[in-house]
Amino acid sequence: MDTQNPSAHPRVQSALAGNPTRSRHHTGGVIHENTRHTTRFVVIGNHLTQHKELSLLAIGLGCHIQSLPTGTPADIKSLAARFKEGTTRIAAALRELEAHGYLRRERVRTPTGRIVTRTISCNQPGHRREPADTGCPTPQPRQTRERTPQPRPRKALPAVPQPTRAAATALHQQATDLLTGLRRHDPRLLLSATDTEHLVPGVIAWLEREVAPTAVRHALTTDLPDDPLRRPAALLAHRLTAQLPPPTPYRAPATPPPVRHGLRTCDNCDRAFRAPTTETLCRDCRTAAPTHP
Repeated sequence: MDTQNPSAHPRVQSALAGNPTRSRHHTGGVIHENTRHTTRFVVIGNHLTQHKELSLLAIGLGCHIQSLPTGTPADIKSLAARFKEGTTRIAAALRELEAHGYLRRERVRTPTGRIVTRTISCNQPGHRREPADTGCPTPQPRQTRERTPQPRPRKALPAVPQPTRAAATALHQQATDLLTGLRRHDPRLLLSATDTEHLVPGVIAWLEREVAPTAVRHALTTDLPDDPLRRPAALLAHRLTAQLPPPTPYRAPATPPPVRHGLRTCDNCDRAFRAPTTETLCRDCRTAAPTHP
């Protein structure tokens, strides 16, 4: 029979059996000497630093990008100027980070119309949050949140001539049909319902001045610029105002021509004369006829 060693402590064996990675002699492995950071640090998850599929270059580059303050360039050219690995290896590492969700690159338009590439670093893939300045140990959302440029309010359309109330009621549909049909003459003149409502009174003012609809359409669609029309309603409003014809002069009602009666024969002298059917005598016979009391 085997003889037990009376000098061995039974708890040592049980501890080693429960934790096989624990070394009895402590001769190898990393030993940490940690000092608490108070400034210039960033928190990075072990899911990145100990990732099983990312290359060492991708892990290091991901940690570097997460430590950069918001707004720091993180494109291939800028990173190649900072590190000696070269553009080819850095580009491959960035693609690894993108494939595993640690990086997104989006093309956005600036308020001036320029297209730029924006790099978004994700410290926890799958959790979409606003980009934050990682140089601050306790990010404050109100201070570090990336603000989206507010769209500029559109300027009001130029004023158009205003017709009389009676004309606005009678010619409203005709003016609306004229404006909505402009796109058939030039696709760039496709108007929204709001723009059409603004321009209708100006078209009615033209129609009120006895301008034919074809003439109004010709004035609005002739000699348009070749460049794209950024706001066609503004151009049409300007033309309706600048080219408005003068008012139609007042015309007095024409005097109706005198009534021309047919010829009749006088019952007294057989003379032909013109008179209503109620008259039986010519003017001379009527004058000579005695007046009865």
